[in-house]
Amino acid sequence: MITVGMNYQVLEGKQQEFEEKFAAVIEALNAAEGHTSSKLWKDTADSSSYLITSEWSAEQAFTDFIRSDAFRAVTNWGKEQILAGRPQHKIYKS
Repeated sequence: MITVGMNYQVLEGKQQEFEEKFAAVIEALNAAEGHTSSKLWKDTADSSSYLITSEWSAEQAFTDFIRSDAFRAVTNWGKEQILAGRPQHKIYKS
């Protein structure tokens, strides 16, 4: 089991759109083999800063997902419309 922290900085004024899009991201995550659960967290000190924590059965399952067309479609949209910078992912192994 691994936990992945995915950090996102959102363009000012795009927070609600990002949060709404997360519902579609959850659908893609839930369909991914090896995905257990995910949650969206918002920084109370910086309303443009978000963290998605995601649990996976194995690191390879997460790697397969971020190489998928479903992930690529969501990230391309975000890169062009919503994000202020490149997302940063960190893997925590237990």
